[in-house]
Amino acid sequence: MLNLLIRLGVCVSVFGTLLFFYLEKQNELTQLKIELPQLEKQLAKTREEISRLRYEVDQFENPTHLIELAHRPEFGHLKYPLLKEILTVPEAIALNE
Repeated sequence: MLNLLIRLGVCVSVFGTLLFFYLEKQNELTQLKIELPQLEKQLAKTREEISRLRYEVDQFENPTHLIELAHRPEFGHLKYPLLKEILTVPEAIALNE
């Protein structure tokens, strides 16, 4: 009889421990499900910001804008390089290094 009570106690203890860990995992999962909409909003804002910044970069790199910048006095010292001043590295040499 005592042996049966010990076995039953061990089984109940193991079952209780497993149930506790299962409930802890469920609580973690529920917490993540609660945080998910906030993270989705943050991700949407970040994507929107990236899109806005890409637009700004495209506007800045627009050839018309760059030519306007080239005509400003603070960039007057810049000039186009001559063809003999441009150094090129053959592709085969660049791939070997």
